[in-house]
This record gives sequence, C-alpha cells and structure tokens, in this order.
Amino acid sequence: MLVLSAWCIRLVPVMLFFICYYFSKFYLQNFISCRLHCSKTPSFTKYQCNKIIAQKKWESLNLNINRNARLFLKLKDFFWKKHLSLLPLPYGLKGSESVLLKILANYRVANYSMPTSIESLDCRTCVVIGNGFALKNSSLGTAINRHDIVIRMNDAPVRGYEQDVGNKTTMRLFYPESASFNPDLQNDPDTLQVLVPFKQLDLDWLRQILFNEKRMTTGFWKPPPQVWLGRISQLRILHPCFLHLTASKLLQIPLEPKNQQNPVHPSTGILAIFLALNYCDVVSVAGFGYPASQNQKHLIHYYGNQAMKSMSIKDSHHDLSREAQILKRLEDMEAIRNLHQHS
Repeated sequence: MLVLSAWCIRLVPVMLFFICYYFSKFYLQNFISCRLHCSKTPSFTKYQCNKIIAQKKWESLNLNINRNARLFLKLKDFFWKKHLSLLPLPYGLKGSESVLLKILANYRVANYSMPTSIESLDCRTCVVIGNGFALKNSSLGTAINRHDIVIRMNDAPVRGYEQDVGNKTTMRLFYPESASFNPDLQNDPDTLQVLVPFKQLDLDWLRQILFNEKRMTTGFWKPPPQVWLGRISQLRILHPCFLHLTASKLLQIPLEPKNQQNPVHPSTGILAIFLALNYCDVVSVAGFGYPASQNQKHLIHYYGNQAMKSMSIKDSHHDLSREAQILKRLEDMEAIRNLHQHS
C-alpha cells in the first residue's frame, strides 16, 4: 500500500506537466489564430458605423442608392394598384405580371422581407463573397462570419471550406442554372434563397417547381434542377430595379442593345454588391476577381476544377473587365472594403 502511494505521488508532477502542456498548446493556437484572422475585420461600434454613414461616400457615385430600399417583390406593391413596367426582365416586369401574380398570390411565397433581427440593427455590416480562387487558403472565415449579413452567390460550396469562406450565409442569390437542388446542403436553415430572374423562363421554372407542373429545359444555357428542395418560407424574388440600376447607373451599359447585339447583363456578383450598398451601412467584399496569371490551366474558383481557359465561352453575357474596373473604383473611394490584404 505504501509503495502504491509513493508511485501516485511521483505521477502527480508528470500529470500536471501534460495538463499544462496541452492547455498551453490549445491556448496559443487559438491566440495566434485570432491574432492572424480575427483582427482583419474589427467589429464596428455604433459610433464607428455612424461615422462611416456620415461620410456618405456612396453619394458621390451618383447611383440612386437608397439605404431603405425594399429588396424583394411584394404582391400588394405590384398587383393591387396601377403598375406599369416599360421593360421586360431582367430590368422590369413587363410581360411577367401573370406568372408573378400566380407565384406571389397563390403560393404565398414567404413574407417578402428581411428577418426582423436584421431590420432592427442600428448598423448593418455586409460582406459579399465572390467565388474567386483568391479565397483559397485565405483564412478569412472568421472575419467573414463577423459580419451581420453574409451574401453568397449561386451554388458555391461552404462545407469543407469554412476556414477560408466562413460558415454563415444570410442570403444566397441564384438563378435556375446556378441553383442547387438541395440548398440545405450548403446553407443555414434560415438562409434566404433569393431568385434573380434574368428572363421569363426563370420565373416559369420557379412556377413549375412550386406547382409541380411539367418541367421545361429548353432555353437555358444548361439544364436547371428538375427538383428543388429549398424551404418555401425562405424564398424571395429580387426586385428587378436592382439589376436595372446596376446596369444603367453602376456599369453604364445599354439596357436595350441595338443591331442584334448580344445583351450584356450585370453578373450576380456585381449585382450583390450594389444590393449591399443599398441595404447595409458597411460593405465588405472577398473572393472577387480572376487570377492575373496568363496560365490557361489556372483555376478560377476556390472550389472545383474550372480553369481559366473556360473563360473564353462565346456566349458570356457579362463585361467582366468593366466590372473589375468598377470594383476597383468602389474600393478606392472606400465605398466598399476588400478583406484581402493588398501587396
């Protein structure tokens, strides 16, 4: 018995050593991680936010930005009073009234608004996450999650990339060709699924999904999902005025091309940034831009295997060089903040 007690006494310093070692290792790892990643985007106090708002840097852009803009289509605003739209989708509702009436009235798509917890914020901080390769190994996940509103696009994955892109998604903008058949695989349960209707077929796709009608696949640049398992309560339809103003004011591209030219529309990414400028007090971005490398095998996204050579697709409807110039201008004017560290 005495021998056993002596051995126990001898083991105490050893046990204390290992406890202290593992505790210090865990503490140092989290401390270093926080110093590296948490400090990139400090939380904004109400005073700091009000100071940014007071500067009104977006006013010099002359973009008709309205910080109280309603983001989503709402039944009573468009169908119970006189409503005239001079342009069809993507810049207006001309010719789409009947299908929208069926979707918004009969299926009662959500409550047409942002969550109350966000609407009531004194200072709304937004971050718009592009899908660019620059996010790979960026370790921006913690900084991204710190924002009140995280906006993502299309079917870009989150699971497995949390360290670089975060795991929070407030809203995800998509159109039929970019939709995931099961949004819950990559989003929080309360993520708003925001349909951006670029064409009449996009609304037809939604109507067919919601009412289980015969699916049509012709007219899409790639077949959209024939089954969509998204939560109807979280579904929203973006007001086309945001695409209209993004094109006419921000990008200054013609809304009605002449001489049979292929139409050029804003990308979902630049649209999301304009939307954020209208709704949020502080707007950050991450993951925008394409690799500077001329190597055609260089990957485009932080996920998948799509390479630069695929950018030569002849039917592209976006002016990506123009959009890059506009993003640089917004950043230089401090209307938006880039989370990536510039050299």
